[in-house]
Amino acid sequence: MAEFRGVDFYGIEALLSEEEKLARDSVRQYVEDNVIPIVDDFYERGEFPMDLVRPLGELGVFGANLPTEYGCAGMNNVAYGLVTQELERGDSGIRSFVSVQGALVMYPIFTFGSEEHRQTWLPKLATGEKIGCFGLTEPDHGSDPGGMVTRARKTSDGYVLNGAKAWITSGSVADVAVVWAKDDDGRVRGFLVEKGTPGFSAPEIHKKHSLRASVTSELFFDDCHIPDANLLPGSGGLKSPLMCLNQARYGIAWGGIGAAMACYDTSLRYALGRTQFGRPIASFQLQQAKFAEMLTEITKMQLLALQLGRLKDDGKVTPAQISMAKRNNVDWALKIARMARTILGANGIASEYPVMRHMNNLESVYTYEGTHDIHTLILGEAATGISSFK
Repeated sequence: MAEFRGVDFYGIEALLSEEEKLARDSVRQYVEDNVIPIVDDFYERGEFPMDLVRPLGELGVFGANLPTEYGCAGMNNVAYGLVTQELERGDSGIRSFVSVQGALVMYPIFTFGSEEHRQTWLPKLATGEKIGCFGLTEPDHGSDPGGMVTRARKTSDGYVLNGAKAWITSGSVADVAVVWAKDDDGRVRGFLVEKGTPGFSAPEIHKKHSLRASVTSELFFDDCHIPDANLLPGSGGLKSPLMCLNQARYGIAWGGIGAAMACYDTSLRYALGRTQFGRPIASFQLQQAKFAEMLTEITKMQLLALQLGRLKDDGKVTPAQISMAKRNNVDWALKIARMARTILGANGIASEYPVMRHMNNLESVYTYEGTHDIHTLILGEAATGISSFK
């Protein structure tokens, strides 16, 4: 297959700085050389390619938009978004791993942790020497995290955690979990729970049809004692984990573009080379209508994400704006994957092509970090001023 060059129908390249293009191109080449050749095999086996972790750390993608003083790349948010775009072009599981490491583990340690927490964990998480996970979702509380039942009971020298978390990316391989629980006053606080702590276990969830090249786990806390020093002192209230989710949702908005571009590129190359009735199927009007729609929507996705990144870099972004981009871009990425599958016909389900893998992965991305419906309601409140959650 010829080298992937991306989609740039509206000349968006001219709107990017040299640093932003360099970040994107470095990760694009890495994905071409190291992710795409192997990821289908790992997806088939239902395994995450752990050998990629340290090289990804060397590439600087973990916590890439956090400060350099903690060993991070210090990228602006547009560059970071382009990085997640390219990672998801490889596979949603790879981008999910990076998103969790940076947005859901390193970000809360940086934002809510003590300076000792930052110095202890961030440099090692940035290199991939240590792996983290984020424990918010529970078996009975997904879209309503405020209903969590995991509790942190105060003791003389720390806290005792009891409860469970579900659908946790990287949970079984994590060295540290950022866990959210209600304290004795019913206030949501963040805690660092280290691997091997008595009373803490993280069994892996198997038999998945989506995000197969990703570790997904449960977390269980059975009278799990952690010291006072493991409380994230700046955390307080449900706003704290929701701030983390907004960081992750931002990266997902860009990641959806990568998956969509991979499906568009694959189906276009296929249609130009596939001959039926004596001519390429790309010449037929029904197929051209699909390409016109895919190209239009990818371009709109790019513009939405780019402006979102500029707003984030200017400190002006709102949660509702992030919800709009996550909702729109994942929705259209999934629709584009389905259109691409129809262009490939029966070949669309073969692992020789990445389309069905992206489609299956996007079914999870459509749901996690706020379901499509939840983001719809967030936008509804932004438009009307009336919350439907109360």
